[in-house]
Amino acid sequence: MTESGDELWEAHADWWQDGFTRGADPEYEEQILPLAAECLAGAQRVIDVGTGEGQVARLASGLGAEVTGVDPTQAQLRVAAERAGGPRYVRAAAEHLPFSDASFDAAVACLVFEHLPKHEPPIAEIGRVLEPSGRFVFVLNHPLLQAPNSGWVIDHDLDEQYWRVGSYLPVDVTMEELAPGVVLPFVHRPLSQYVNAMANVGLVIRRMEEPRPPDGFLAKAKEYRDAADIPRLLLLLAQKLS
Repeated sequence: MTESGDELWEAHADWWQDGFTRGADPEYEEQILPLAAECLAGAQRVIDVGTGEGQVARLASGLGAEVTGVDPTQAQLRVAAERAGGPRYVRAAAEHLPFSDASFDAAVACLVFEHLPKHEPPIAEIGRVLEPSGRFVFVLNHPLLQAPNSGWVIDHDLDEQYWRVGSYLPVDVTMEELAPGVVLPFVHRPLSQYVNAMANVGLVIRRMEEPRPPDGFLAKAKEYRDAADIPRLLLLLAQKLS
């Protein structure tokens, strides 16, 4: 029997915790967390959808917000609770948030939707639990520049280097081996699918960021430095209409 995405995340939660939290990952430390802090400043009641072990939730709590982290993975939530930091945690799926309408004035989803089989129900749920004028901080792998089969190409015959964009428009589901024995699902969707799903529930984009990869990431390998002007991430800051 093929394991589901939730089962795989249960099995590989420690890989994520060891490699991407508590200062281990320069993209989080130098880019994602500072951007999240900027976008969540002043929020009072925050929901972190797909919280994992809670590093974004702890960040929001440190800014003074009352924070609820939601994740379906028990192995992540157990570590989140151990690391404390202020948030409360609830085990739930993104498409079934167990909260009343207009419960929060801010929501954040950071590198979560790439792993969800469907995007419209979770976006609808985020729209539902946000109060009017509430904000949604949405961080994705860049759907265009990180499309399947995209990557840095060195063409020695033509003496050219360039970023190849793979098949962008089709929805693509792949099982990627990210480390020996660590295989997780990734879903590529064109950006229009996310933007239209947000618009359908009254979430209107107010800001968009395509940040340059941070220095700590670029220092890892020469091919990263060669592609320094290709953003890996996309941040959308949306506001719920009244």
